[in-house]
Amino acid sequence: MKILVINAGSSSLKYQIIDMKGEKLLCKGIVERIGFPGSMLEHKIRDEKYKITQKMDNHTDALNFMLNILTSKEYGVIKDVNEIEAVGHRVLMSGEDFDSSVVIDDNVIKVCRKNSIYGPLHMPAQTDCIEACGQIMPDIPMVAVFDNTFHSTMPPKAFMYAIPYEDYQNYKLRKYGFHGTSHKYVSQKAIKYLGKENSRMITCHLGNGSSLAAVVNGKCIDTSMGLTPLEGLIMGTRSGDIDPMVLDLLVKHKGMSLDEALDSLNKKSGFLGICGVNDFRDVVHLAEGGNKRAALCLDMFQYRIKKYIGSYYAIMGGLDAIVFTGGIGENSAIGRKVIMEGLEHLGIDFDFEANNQLKKGKFAELHKPSSKVKVLVIPTNEELVIARDTQELVKNK
Repeated sequence: MKILVINAGSSSLKYQIIDMKGEKLLCKGIVERIGFPGSMLEHKIRDEKYKITQKMDNHTDALNFMLNILTSKEYGVIKDVNEIEAVGHRVLMSGEDFDSSVVIDDNVIKVCRKNSIYGPLHMPAQTDCIEACGQIMPDIPMVAVFDNTFHSTMPPKAFMYAIPYEDYQNYKLRKYGFHGTSHKYVSQKAIKYLGKENSRMITCHLGNGSSLAAVVNGKCIDTSMGLTPLEGLIMGTRSGDIDPMVLDLLVKHKGMSLDEALDSLNKKSGFLGICGVNDFRDVVHLAEGGNKRAALCLDMFQYRIKKYIGSYYAIMGGLDAIVFTGGIGENSAIGRKVIMEGLEHLGIDFDFEANNQLKKGKFAELHKPSSKVKVLVIPTNEELVIARDTQELVKNK
């Protein structure tokens, strides 16, 4: 079965084709600047990269152009669109309507439209893309794989906010969590590594957007992101946890509208707000060069993560493994080092030398034999999770 995996953004469309016989990646790519001048497609087959410029006004244009590339003699990996047996769509948010991936029908699309209020930057484009795909490939089944459903096993004591209960009942205001496909993939890999289902771990998806999850016996019991990806850790441009009164003071003292204040917390805060750069590699470079704000930023980053690790250790009653993944988690030795320093009291004997020598993007054990807690680096593969869920649902349809 060949599955097309699609991850649509407001002006972008990422894609992969995976042959599920051997779970082989045939190609991947991204369409960027949809609806803007200079729209283009970057297509990769094995080690070959191609960039093709094409005017694309909307996601329908982008899908049609992408499919033309996938079936072309010069760039293609399939002869005909009908070789694609199913399409898996990454969707940001299911709300409380679904607790797992689902085969897409008219009702699923309706629910996605309704839940766009929770993700106004992503959900409308993702739903538009689903509808366009259904029109272009009407006979090919599609599956929605939601970014939050891995966290649907959280108990009410973890996902509820202490706000008037009727606001939860009427508007479903609660913690949902995100990066679910990544946390699911690496936690399953870690369970296989540990050789036991009965396990307690903290999975750390660290990148421009970052989140932690407490996973017991393969099920999430808490996670750091909330109703939106703004809650939790300090990230590239997001503030993470903050007193809501900050919004009120921004509105009053800076003359911002509420939308402008929220935009500041989402797009102008985090690393960018503290030291002027949003890429973690730049933060480290500046900090090593003596920039005090960058050093502060690095210190705040690791401090917030350690607070979450400590709290998850407490609610799980112990810990078997910490798993690093994502752009920072997989590739930044400095990032892992500053987080692991000072956690010996949790039973972690971290191998700092092995950490420094680790090649980027590789699976690794970063604990010494004496360590009671395993420390692992597991490269994530969210697209494969989407493809697996899609295959399972389509086969059982």
